[in-house]
Amino acid sequence: IAEECGILLDDDLAIEGPDFATSLPIRCVMARSSPTDKHVLVKNLRGMKEVVAVTGDGTNDAPALHEADIGFAMGIAGTEVAKESADVIVLDDNFATIVNVARWGRSVYINIQKFVQFQLTVNIVALMINFISACVSGSAPLTAVQLLWVNLIMDTLGALALATEPPHEGLMKRPPVLSTESFITRTMWRNIIGQSIYQLAVLLVLNFVGKKLLGFSGSDATAVLNTFIFNTFVFCQVFNEINSRDIEKINIFRGMFGNWTFTGIIASTVIFQVIIVEFLGTFASTVPLNWQLWLLSVVLGAVSLLIAVVLKCIPVNEKTKAQHDGYEPLSSGPDLA
Repeated sequence: IAEECGILLDDDLAIEGPDFATSLPIRCVMARSSPTDKHVLVKNLRGMKEVVAVTGDGTNDAPALHEADIGFAMGIAGTEVAKESADVIVLDDNFATIVNVARWGRSVYINIQKFVQFQLTVNIVALMINFISACVSGSAPLTAVQLLWVNLIMDTLGALALATEPPHEGLMKRPPVLSTESFITRTMWRNIIGQSIYQLAVLLVLNFVGKKLLGFSGSDATAVLNTFIFNTFVFCQVFNEINSRDIEKINIFRGMFGNWTFTGIIASTVIFQVIIVEFLGTFASTVPLNWQLWLLSVVLGAVSLLIAVVLKCIPVNEKTKAQHDGYEPLSSGPDLA
């Protein structure tokens, strides 16, 4: 069966009975094994820092199901002992369901990473721009109501947009995430720091020399500048939210227009931003902007797309373990979850 499935190749190992070495190669097949054999195999694999999933339906599978990182028990044919020892019960006894569980589990994990990357960038920029401006000039460009709107974009709308990204087949080609790995990876920190530096540079320049650069004058010059800074900050977050759709790849638009939730939230954010700036001036401490300032805000925000491309071309050495303790991945056979 293992040969037909492509699991066991010509240069691999087939082991029968309880007498096997504790440092087993990864590509091997155990037959006629006792519950103790299965438990020892799982224990040693975890000791080699592998992520282990075990499926089973009988009482003799219980020790291995309990020892594994995640145990799958069959819901129909499985015994009560196996179900109690497992983490997940496959109700239809279909192995394809396990693949779907792995696909959606990886999708949820990566979507949360996307959201955290987006959220940390917004937090860093909002905190630093107000803190630096308050220390230098004694006033902050972003008011409490404006920060409340930014917080709504960051938390509620951002979570809905990024956490609803559907899974794709490329997720199944990624290796499992080790329990010892950091949730915020070096790649995420690269994106967060790079985008934060760009946004802070733009907003600080506008805050301190914006009147001179843009030629603002008159009694409402400060109000117009602060509104322009707020508008630019929001559009930076809108485009950075699009950047966050993919942490590593340059093509961030793949599948974007097929996700109506994401596109709807982006469109809603832009529409509400127009309403806040143009019609809710008393409430949000804003003044209407002319079309040139609106266009400049959008362009400055859109530059973050180019910044993301540059950042993703910068190599990052993640701390990853050599796959399968030096053994090469399977060259043929079906992909296994």
